[in-house]
Amino acid sequence: MKTFMQRKEDVKRDWYLVDATGKTLGRLASEIAKILIGKHKPTYTPHVDGGDFVVVINAEKIHVTGKKLDRKIYYKHTGYMGHLKETKLRDMLQKKPEEVIRLAVRGMLPKNKLRDRRMKRLKVYAGDKHPHEAQNPKPLEL
Repeated sequence: MKTFMQRKEDVKRDWYLVDATGKTLGRLASEIAKILIGKHKPTYTPHVDGGDFVVVINAEKIHVTGKKLDRKIYYKHTGYMGHLKETKLRDMLQKKPEEVIRLAVRGMLPKNKLRDRRMKRLKVYAGDKHPHEAQNPKPLEL
């Protein structure tokens, strides 16, 4: 019996819709990362980008445990000397809730050349409206 190796020409991508209302941030991010990588498929091959598209709605209604709202800090450097910017999770959820989920999922993906391609298949929206109705995303319960 030969080992199955998927080719990039044979990849079939599905669309999944995830509602983030009341979900814990880290647990949701790890499940989304698994779908973007393609580990939920029997045709998974590590070196082939065989994952699916994921649309996340209601990003503003995400849940975090403990005191992370005030203690978790996101860092960003502008490139200028001494310009390290800090943003707390509470402020980030008010200003850019989509970015919180995007950064959490990015951290869960393997740090290799496929990560940017996989991140392009993640679509995150703060409200419950999204422009991907034409793709008929399947609802995914996590």
